[in-house]
Amino acid sequence: MRDGDVRKASDQQLTFGLSSKRSLGSSPLVESTFDFEGSKRLTEGVSRPISVDLFTGVGGMSLGFEQAGFESVAAVEIDPIHACAYQFNFPKTTVIPSSIVGLSARDLRLRTGLGDRTVDVVYGGAPCQGFSMMGQRALDDPRNNLVSEFVRLVTELRARRFVFENVRGLTVGAHRLFLEELIASFDRAGYQVQLPWRVLNVADYGVPQNRYRLILFGALKGEKLPEYPPATSQPADLPEQPGGLVTGPTCSDALADLPDVDRFGELVASDSVEIESWGPASQYGCRLRAEDRGDWGYGYQRIWDPTRLTSSVRTDHTSISRRRFQQTRPGEVEPISRFFKLNAKGLANTLRAGTDSARGAFTSPRPIHYLYPRCISVREMARLHGFPDWFRFHVTKWHGARQIGNAVPPPLAREIASAVMASLGAKPRAPRIQWDLGDPRWLTFDMTAAANFFSVPVVIGRRDRKSGARKRKQTEIVSPHRKFAFYA
Repeated sequence: MRDGDVRKASDQQLTFGLSSKRSLGSSPLVESTFDFEGSKRLTEGVSRPISVDLFTGVGGMSLGFEQAGFESVAAVEIDPIHACAYQFNFPKTTVIPSSIVGLSARDLRLRTGLGDRTVDVVYGGAPCQGFSMMGQRALDDPRNNLVSEFVRLVTELRARRFVFENVRGLTVGAHRLFLEELIASFDRAGYQVQLPWRVLNVADYGVPQNRYRLILFGALKGEKLPEYPPATSQPADLPEQPGGLVTGPTCSDALADLPDVDRFGELVASDSVEIESWGPASQYGCRLRAEDRGDWGYGYQRIWDPTRLTSSVRTDHTSISRRRFQQTRPGEVEPISRFFKLNAKGLANTLRAGTDSARGAFTSPRPIHYLYPRCISVREMARLHGFPDWFRFHVTKWHGARQIGNAVPPPLAREIASAVMASLGAKPRAPRIQWDLGDPRWLTFDMTAAANFFSVPVVIGRRDRKSGARKRKQTEIVSPHRKFAFYA
């Protein structure tokens, strides 16, 4: 769907038949039906440990924790567009569309119907722009104050465990002092932290991508700390080790069974299309197709249409770009766009989120497909990130790519959650009920429509690409008489 089509959604009726009855402080989304189902779920799922997701995004961590046997009862996300996508995929979780600043444990318990029940784990990663090795790293970045808010809310909820995730830039240089202060803050609040802390690569946990994340495990003093999960696979780009771990999935394992989006004219103006047949799938691809109960782990099965290819709006590349992409060797960077070309037998580079509205709102630099002369689609990004095919994202490439690039890959989140589960001494249980997904129109909202849907003010700026630089035409970048070779 084009941005113009998305803007039209803001003019449509936004309630879609939802009841106007609201619970305390909630939005129209959390109305009587949702509240009733949520309370009923808490009663039926009493044996499932309770988790709370802060800085939720689209829900990569929530999905991994659900698959490991946790009951996700609350998700706090300030961006209404991300909150809408989360609610679509997690229809029974209470979404709180606000900042965690000023959000009290009492408010959260009231909104979710938790009452005085124990919260077993709180997890999340505060916005990391101040720490990221990709950008300007400054200890006084005001966004870093959100880290102290994370500590506060964990403490107020008296959560038995916490998981703090962030970029590995927090572990180097002057920022390591910040990390040490964070650990000291938890110590003063009555929590112990598993030391030494570790930076994990998702490629060690069955994800075909090189991506490193700092993971901190914490527990109330006197309780058992989670242990860091051992690797489950060997990255596909490393030489095979005799007698070692199984080799993890490759880019081809992740994408080969997906049809080429350029075959479908419908995907110019829509992000989904019905597919008559799929290609042969690898074990990894089959798992993300989620056609067997075992593919859902200990999570709730969603009712979805496996015949549709979703989150797959096409990109309109010029013929010049396609020629450059075609001539770029796999595993190398195309010199003009600086896009990485996937290697069918290797791993993807770190999938990035692009920039937010305050920094130009540029789409993330999606890599080039190893077989087709184009950038990969949002669904293909999702495959490389470990999201199952039933999981959907915003219909635009910009928002969809942001949602994936900012998410923790679910397979890694599941291993982290399993470690927390083991530390609690709990036994995971698979639920017997299934969930319907939300209304697909929730995935089309622009910022104003999404904010109206939740009855919250627009707190995220509009897209603004005015950087002062003029984007050059393709014919100015590459002369039509110039050879398309591998030049610097």
